[in-house]
Amino acid sequence: MNDTSLCRPVWSMLNGEQADLAFATGSAVRIDPRYGPFGAARDRSTTAQADLAELVRSSPHDIWLVEPDEWPAPPGTNVVRTAPLVQMVADGEGNSTDPDPAIVPLTDADVPEMTELALATEPGPWGELTHQYGQFFGIRGGDTLAAMAGERMRPAPGYAEVSGVCTWPDYRGRGMARRLIAHVMQAQRARGDTPFLHSYAGNAAAIGLYESLGFRIARTMTVTILAPA
Repeated sequence: MNDTSLCRPVWSMLNGEQADLAFATGSAVRIDPRYGPFGAARDRSTTAQADLAELVRSSPHDIWLVEPDEWPAPPGTNVVRTAPLVQMVADGEGNSTDPDPAIVPLTDADVPEMTELALATEPGPWGELTHQYGQFFGIRGGDTLAAMAGERMRPAPGYAEVSGVCTWPDYRGRGMARRLIAHVMQAQRARGDTPFLHSYAGNAAAIGLYESLGFRIARTMTVTILAPA
């Protein structure tokens, strides 16, 4: 399977499988801000950079670009932060697992708890509609949503990103994240998708977990966060 779309996942998703979530300005595009802060430009040309600058200026929050290299700030914007990432792909056959009765699909009724968990543990950007990227699953500890995982980017047919993996500190060390990721991966593979994900490059513990689940590092990436100057 050709994975060139993964080199520029935000541009690919917003000009393809998830174009219905895109807000475009000329040759630059961003996702509906209710879903999160991601954006991209067609290239680094003067025209595309000017369009990207307009998107940044009109955005209710900073714009995150996920690219193979740091993206230069267009005139009128500043780089707030950059961070190295690794992009990991699970393109092996995978192993089927028995259903886990503790894992339940999350619904709109769970959104307040999902949001509280995501904002407290910061698995990645979270907006009011982030839960609608795809199906999320959770494990409860009594009445508490203890952990969750779900989906985000679909840059091309046949690829689906595992995302939103987080656990309340009191419930860590019980293997909940592993079980949830495996469950999301199995659901993705059942519909013919290859799972992939992004991790901060310095998070060795998370990368080790992902590798144990069948992910491999496919490429290094960089997140560049832009704001108006």
